Amino acid sequence: MTTYAGRLRLGVNIDHVATVRNARGGAYPDPLRAAKLAEEAGADGITAHLREDRRHISDADIDGLMEVLSVPLNFEMAATDEMQKIALRHKPHAVCIVPEKREERTTEGGLEVAREENKLAHFIAPLREAGCRVSIFIAADPRQIEAAHRIGAEVIELHTGAYCDFHAEGKFSERDEELEKMRAMSIMAHELGLEVHAGHGLTYDTVTPVAQFPEVMELNIGHFIIGEAIFRGLQPAIGEMRRLMDEARA
Repeated sequence: MTTYAGRLRLGVNIDHVATVRNARGGAYPDPLRAAKLAEEAGADGITAHLREDRRHISDADIDGLMEVLSVPLNFEMAATDEMQKIALRHKPHAVCIVPEKREERTTEGGLEVAREENKLAHFIAPLREAGCRVSIFIAADPRQIEAAHRIGAEVIELHTGAYCDFHAEGKFSERDEELEKMRAMSIMAHELGLEVHAGHGLTYDTVTPVAQFPEVMELNIGHFIIGEAIFRGLQPAIGEMRRLMDEARA
């Protein structure tokens, strides 16, 4: 495969608007309002992760997002029966299967697809039949990419967390090695016919090199944008990320 789609899409993750709301147990700030503002600011999609412990996004948030959004919803979820039933009830545009541990603060790594290949193949089959695009959140590892292809996923999302952590820690040789690994894996996935997305931990300082990968069709960014919105507002924060992504592709 040698052809690429249009401009690089931006999916805005609103999980941590819900984190702030839940800190007080009230109704504000409202993740649905954030989703609509993100849409108006140029987000191409909205990402929301419904966790087993409901630490941020709630079932009611998913209900509301399905009602109000005019851009696609990317529903992040663990591979559990409960989450599969919720996804099949709502039938969001996309379902991204992520690893989930109750004790982790955030998603700490990619999904182990190669070891759970048969289980995951059966898990995603009903989602695909329901019309959801299935994405698998994985590390830049050829074994995982090949396994994601074999089980019938249409999309892989490369975990950019290690790359971003190395940058933040000033470990620039390790950062560059991780970036090269992601570059090679994005090419590999694209050649297998998988659509390539990327995300986790991306900031204004780290987004450009990843956005320059021609195989990457979408970036999903949340925590940094929501944090930056405290200082400059949600729409300007998204606008700056959009500008950097567009410049990287230009």
